[in-house]
Amino acid sequence: MSRIPRPLARRIDRLARRAHAFHRWAHHPLCARYGPEVVRLGRRTRVCRGCALTVLGAVTGLAAGLASPAAPGVAWLAAAALLAAAVPLAIPPLATPDAPAELDAAAGARRTPKLLTRFLPLAVAGGALAQALVAPTAAGIGAAALAAGATAWGTARYRRRGPDRAACRTCPEGPPGARCSGYAPLVRREHAMARLAGRWISAASAGRVAGRGAR
Repeated sequence: MSRIPRPLARRIDRLARRAHAFHRWAHHPLCARYGPEVVRLGRRTRVCRGCALTVLGAVTGLAAGLASPAAPGVAWLAAAALLAAAVPLAIPPLATPDAPAELDAAAGARRTPKLLTRFLPLAVAGGALAQALVAPTAAGIGAAALAAGATAWGTARYRRRGPDRAACRTCPEGPPGARCSGYAPLVRREHAMARLAGRWISAASAGRVAGRGAR
């Protein structure tokens, strides 16, 4: 059982959340090689470009579908079918761990733009769902169901595959670790947070000992 007083434990939890807030949604190392994969917000904060485009695509599709006149359900059904067929192309499998670094670099150079693999699919899915709500025809409902299934399939496929770290395999700094400049800002924040939390814990312990001595 922790001997840290509950108010101090909550204070340390808040400190940890603030210390790591700047990269919580980055999902990538913060080095120049992954610069195109993240979006800078303000001086320090970073968010994942793919995730940002995913959310933006879904919101745009929903808003456009709700604001637009009812479109033929067959058209949305065709768009949803294309979305389902494009999932394997949008999220290809990664190279095997023993693949040559040159193949990883070539695969990274051929990477499909995230506007096509994140924004457009979610815009189609959001639009199909909104149109099914606006005009609940059989074709429209089928399109929404197919788009939702394709989105779930793509999400599961991505989670099984994991993020593409081909840039790390060809990096002169070596694999992510102590020398990795992409993780250096995270490590510095972690060390600073640990030092400050240690001082707080030491001060609290000294206060408890002084209190017992006074009694």
